[in-house]
Amino acid sequence: MWRKAVLVALLALGMGYLYQTDPELPARVLNYVSESLPQMEPSGGSEPRPPTLEEAVAHAWQTLITAPARRWARVAVGVNACVDVVVSGVGLLQALALEPGSGRDHEVLHSKEDLKEAFIHYMGKGAAAERFFSDKEVFQRIARAAAEYPGAQLYVGGNAALIGQKLASNPELVVLLCGPVGPKLHDMLDEQIIVPPESLQEMDEFHLILEYKSGEQWGSSRAPQANRFILSHDVSNGEMSTLETFVASLEEFQPDLVVLSGLHMMEGMGRDLWEERLKEAVVAISDVRNEVPIHLELASMTDRDYMNRILQEQVLPIVNSIGLNEQELLFLTQSGGGPHTDLASWDGIPDVGRVSDILLWVLEQHGRADPESEADLTRIHFHTLAYHILATVDGHWGNQEAAVAAGARVASSQACGLQAVDVTKVVLKAPLNFNSSFSEPRESLTVDPTRPVTVWRRGNVSFHLTPVLVCKQPLRTVGLGDAISAEGLMFSEVTPRPEL
Repeated sequence: MWRKAVLVALLALGMGYLYQTDPELPARVLNYVSESLPQMEPSGGSEPRPPTLEEAVAHAWQTLITAPARRWARVAVGVNACVDVVVSGVGLLQALALEPGSGRDHEVLHSKEDLKEAFIHYMGKGAAAERFFSDKEVFQRIARAAAEYPGAQLYVGGNAALIGQKLASNPELVVLLCGPVGPKLHDMLDEQIIVPPESLQEMDEFHLILEYKSGEQWGSSRAPQANRFILSHDVSNGEMSTLETFVASLEEFQPDLVVLSGLHMMEGMGRDLWEERLKEAVVAISDVRNEVPIHLELASMTDRDYMNRILQEQVLPIVNSIGLNEQELLFLTQSGGGPHTDLASWDGIPDVGRVSDILLWVLEQHGRADPESEADLTRIHFHTLAYHILATVDGHWGNQEAAVAAGARVASSQACGLQAVDVTKVVLKAPLNFNSSFSEPRESLTVDPTRPVTVWRRGNVSFHLTPVLVCKQPLRTVGLGDAISAEGLMFSEVTPRPEL
């Protein structure tokens, strides 16, 4: 205590002297001292407030997320691109003079009534979905109503274009985007994105994004969480019409990484088209140089035969990496006869053990978990609202902790419409205790908020899980999966193959 008294006396004498030489200086000194005083509190004073779980996770991410030793320099992205019209789903359906009713899923939408039923079905689950609208004229009337609806906004759309935009935010990356790019979309793209002339078309493709908020109600349906329902009548993307142009452009562009999306768009075109077009797509993808890794971004599908063809015979064995969410993962295992097919849907936050089982099954049965396998798939980036998992076959990928954490961080910031995570606007919803598998043998695991990437291994597959700081009031949900996959890829690196 006497030390404080001596210090105050010395300060007073000094202030008196300084006042004679510079009348404004004492005020500046007092400001400095007042800011420093909390550090001079006696030990009996109030203890500093411990960080919240959200603060601990956000702070730890800053240390965990480090750049890979080998970065991508040139990334080619294709092939679905469009303009998204984002609008209130309930508001648009009311503007179309539709009344609330019961929900029902439709694989393809043929009418406004189909649209209403499918929207209510998925809104009640809080799940994302995407559907093809078969009637061009009716779709155009709905699109006009959406564009004219108060508060409607236009954005870059399509998985490839969204991933390209996110990648282009890194000034050191050169990005090639191939897809049906109309004049409106071309104006909206980042300046450093290269679009091959063959990809340009006179008219834009429009997709309608019907968003709903957490707790929003229409009739008897109530959304348990914020999400969106997407519809389109998009023939160019539906036929993957620019795929061959995309692959042909790779020879000149010479990318380090290829990102492919848009396969889900073919589903709505009918079996006759997708059956033949999928074979052509596999031939085209096979032309990509072996040393260039290929990431496939999946999206919502409903045709199990189509998904099974992608899974077993066609696409998955020839790509190196895939990105998908919980709905797509469950549909994948249901289509291919994998584990937990008894689940009709996830009940709340997907069980980590079940997710881990399915991811392991995909890599063992359709990937390269077996070193003798001829498949190329070695990486799966899984994302759901509360947590993300990066599952990789050992020896093929590096910097996984940073990659999965970077994907979660961008989900937290972008959902809130911010450039960085604001801990006052997010909440931790991930389970802090979970099992590595749903069945025996299983390991009991925990999430440490101060080191928020939990790692476990099953065979020669490594799993990296990190929680997501969920935005309490999300401004926009569309494109989050694409941003997550793009950010995860930017922080990932391929492990060099040993020389033979």
